[in-house]
Amino acid sequence: MPSLPDSVVLVTGANGGLGAHFVRQALDRGAAKVYAAARTPRDWDDERIVPLRLDVTSLDSIAEAVAAAGDVTVLINNAGAVNGSSVLGDLTGARELFETNFWGALQVTNGFRPVLPTGGVILNVLSALSWHGMGDAYSATKAALWSATNTQRATLVPEGIHVASLHLGYADTPMTSGTDAPKLDPADVVRAAYEGIERGDYEILVDEVSRGLKAGLAGPLEALYPQLQRVAP
Repeated sequence: MPSLPDSVVLVTGANGGLGAHFVRQALDRGAAKVYAAARTPRDWDDERIVPLRLDVTSLDSIAEAVAAAGDVTVLINNAGAVNGSSVLGDLTGARELFETNFWGALQVTNGFRPVLPTGGVILNVLSALSWHGMGDAYSATKAALWSATNTQRATLVPEGIHVASLHLGYADTPMTSGTDAPKLDPADVVRAAYEGIERGDYEILVDEVSRGLKAGLAGPLEALYPQLQRVAP
């Protein structure tokens, strides 16, 4: 089973709502060091936390981060964005979203893969919207990363690297500040993520929203999208 005590954790998007909890809770669970990676690193007032400049959309930035953090054993792909873009019409915003949420996560994983040891862990922070298109372009990025995560899981098993994904509904973070819906406590989300990693889970479903949508994939499409129901003549 993956173990967090004495691990070296790297968290992308470390300054955000979930990111800061990933940093602090890793230390609470015994991590020896945490790289807090962000485009604009902040001070953490803890010698065990190493601020690291990282732009997930830049290959040069990723290479510099790998050179500075070659002792990583647990990689948390938490960086993400939302911009309200659509897969219909002008695709400029959707392409920008894919650069961060999809290509960025893949590039970071590919960069750190050579340094991750046997027994290493990758966690991709996804969403319940990996399984539902109501989030439009955002959903598309998460669905694509879910598919890629499954490829990573199967491919990296022989290397002894465990790849997990985290799925949740809305968490109470700045990213969801404009959303009028019940929200999860970010601390609870991260706690569930780390517990899932230590159990060796492949998919960590935090809430009933995630569990319901995942189960719904086995049913008829009309159950997930009622607007597809045929109206009786």
